[in-house]
Amino acid sequence: MTQEIRFGTDGWRAKIAENYTFDNVSRCAQGFASYLLELGHQGQWIVVGHDKRFLGEEFAGRVAEVLAGNGFNIYLVNGSCPTPVVSYSVVAKKAIGAVNITASHNPPTDNGFKVRDENGGAIPPEGLKKIESLIPDSSDDIIRLSNSKTEAVGKIVRFDPNPDYIAHIKELIDLEPIKDAGLKVMVDPMWGNGIGWLTDLLER
Repeated sequence: MTQEIRFGTDGWRAKIAENYTFDNVSRCAQGFASYLLELGHQGQWIVVGHDKRFLGEEFAGRVAEVLAGNGFNIYLVNGSCPTPVVSYSVVAKKAIGAVNITASHNPPTDNGFKVRDENGGAIPPEGLKKIESLIPDSSDDIIRLSNSKTEAVGKIVRFDPNPDYIAHIKELIDLEPIKDAGLKVMVDPMWGNGIGWLTDLLER
């Protein structure tokens, strides 16, 4: 029986290998692709990212294959990164939206399918409902191209999202007073995805 997928805040989350499977992630990607096609965004660029959860990179790759199969061009992150980095990459790359494979604060046994609009922000509830309605019931209705083929023709481009985001943070925040204050800082790296970021920013 086909798993019913319901979007909550920002998208869909479920337990890995129970309901969060490659087939269901592909169905979500097809729904998002159909939504963007209805908005008239054929052939534009979409950012795809992931966090450090189990098989995150592979799930992101599957999303990229489905979106590319529907005629979009993909900026695929070259490693795990936090959601704000994926969101800012939409702006930096002048993309039409993003998918991030993450379950945010959920337990590490979960994963998710988070969507972003052309500003890197949350898609409003009516948009999420529309995406949800366009998720196909059958994997037979999913259009997918292999990752190797799409990379060969440049439809999937791997990139490092970190430099643009760090440069943006340095424009917004004067890091020197924080670095020089002699503070002891405790960081919750959110299941490992934030490891190294604050250290890197303050050491620069």
